[in-house]
Amino acid sequence: MEYEKMLTKGTLLAIMNNEEIKDPIMQVLGVRKITAAGANERYRLLISDGQNLNSFAMLATQLNSMILSGELTEFAIVKIKRHIISNLTDRSKGSKQVMILIDLVVMVPGNVVSSKIGDPKPIVDNSGHMVANGTSAPAVATPKPQSNSVKMPTVQSSVINNGLQSVIDVDNIHPINSLSPYQNKWTIRARVVCKTPIRTWSNQRGDGKLFSMDLVDESSEIRATAFNNECDKFFDMIEVNKVYFITRGAIKTANKKFTNLDNDYELTFSSETQIFPCHDFDDSQMPAMKFNFTQLSQVKDMDVDSIVDIIGVCQNAGDVTNLVSKTTRKELQKRDVTLVDQSLSSVTATLWGTQATDFDGSLQPVIAIKGSRIREFMGSKSLSLLGSTIMQINPDIEEAHRLRGWYDSLPSNVEFNSISTRSDGGINTKFLTIKGAQLAQLGSGDKADYYNMYSHLIFVKSESALYKACPKPDCQKKVIDRNDGTYRCEKCNDETENFKYRLMLQAQLSDSTGNQWVTMFQEAAETLLGTTSTELGRLMEEAKEEYCDVFQKQMFKLFDARARAKMETYNNETRLKVSIVNMKPIDYKIANEKLIADIKRLSGIST
Repeated sequence: MEYEKMLTKGTLLAIMNNEEIKDPIMQVLGVRKITAAGANERYRLLISDGQNLNSFAMLATQLNSMILSGELTEFAIVKIKRHIISNLTDRSKGSKQVMILIDLVVMVPGNVVSSKIGDPKPIVDNSGHMVANGTSAPAVATPKPQSNSVKMPTVQSSVINNGLQSVIDVDNIHPINSLSPYQNKWTIRARVVCKTPIRTWSNQRGDGKLFSMDLVDESSEIRATAFNNECDKFFDMIEVNKVYFITRGAIKTANKKFTNLDNDYELTFSSETQIFPCHDFDDSQMPAMKFNFTQLSQVKDMDVDSIVDIIGVCQNAGDVTNLVSKTTRKELQKRDVTLVDQSLSSVTATLWGTQATDFDGSLQPVIAIKGSRIREFMGSKSLSLLGSTIMQINPDIEEAHRLRGWYDSLPSNVEFNSISTRSDGGINTKFLTIKGAQLAQLGSGDKADYYNMYSHLIFVKSESALYKACPKPDCQKKVIDRNDGTYRCEKCNDETENFKYRLMLQAQLSDSTGNQWVTMFQEAAETLLGTTSTELGRLMEEAKEEYCDVFQKQMFKLFDARARAKMETYNNETRLKVSIVNMKPIDYKIANEKLIADIKRLSGIST
């Protein structure tokens, strides 16, 4: 039969005997839904290689959609690209081997095959017991979990004799890429490539602390996190670049918002977790940190909050600056550095804490950063280092050596395209009319849109331009006047006898194509009016006419306005909100250059 030739006969028995078989092709003879209290839906498959069958094959839950969509059905022929063999213990039936299918591809749909191929028989072990019925003879040794991608090297006998055998099954080492939430007992041998400082948190549910570390072996990498008791237990004993045996713990789906490690899962240590140093082992067999570098020119097209690895030469470094966190109220140190690479692009990366204070960019070192987050501000992208980010200075890797040689041979007049510098109205800035921005539906997408426009200021709501705000330097919340000489800030949950004035202008701009209501906040409003909110507050209280004159002086003047457009929802109503980031008098030299360039472009004249 045509389909019978596709099946890799005999491979099912070999797999259940822990032999490594690459991409076996089998037939699904049955699908059964299994439900358990408090658990996700699971599907149990009856699979056949044409010679043997196994009724204890479980589909990984991330593949459930293949059944729900009708892609994976009875009689389908599938290629199993990744699997593991795990032992499950049932008090009434004893131990049984389960083949967990983690990745597979349907080669021929079930409705096309429409029948069972061959006459497959249940697998029988040496003692005459059917492996497929879920029981195993007492004399049968416990099988080793295997991955069909990596075979782990043998541990030296001196390690086994050190007394670890009673705690950790060192003969049963799992490669990292075989770990999944469907395993209860596992042991890995891995190198710790980084360890974060202990971090604390405090919320309504209580206080806590944690630290994370990234582990790597010959097969893959994975992040592990220890909370509270486990944090105290393991933090001091773990050393970066050392190799450890690690056994037991929870395996769960990784949160890709906080990591870009090449693994769908992550570890959480539990009270059952045991960690032992791996002595008498040639750790040169164990790889070091793995990077997945992204060129700087690609950062501008990636989603905000994406986690990326980058490498670049530090072209320059700014000074350390201090600021106060809006959430924790703690003082922070930051330093911005500019990185460049062979794509002739540059990006700003923000270092925090000790990484910022200890950094020396005077010799323009090569910097490799693992796990930086992409940020966006006013239309430009930058990178920010996280608590889990790893930064290496002049790492001994091929990419760093190649980058160093390239940068040292550059001519002095080379120019880089900065993706972290917002435009201030130069020739390449996107200029639109008010009507043009509306026709382009700017602000209707998931992200804010930025553009420039030449427009007249024709009206400002001066009577509501100022509001009383919390006097704390890191708070801008409007306070409630209690009419007893005190003011209450709901955000700070505090009362004070003082306040500060802040600006929020509602204004109308106009050009030859239409009008647009816009909002201007503190910095942009002070720049436009040429005074401070504090001085305006004094004038409003003491000299009302002079206060109004400040606004009237700017009326009907022509400005170069930098606008931000974004759809926002308030009180269940969604509307377009246009705010002005910067508003300044027109530089007619730049404006004329832009007009000349536009005329040449529209007329087809080469510039």
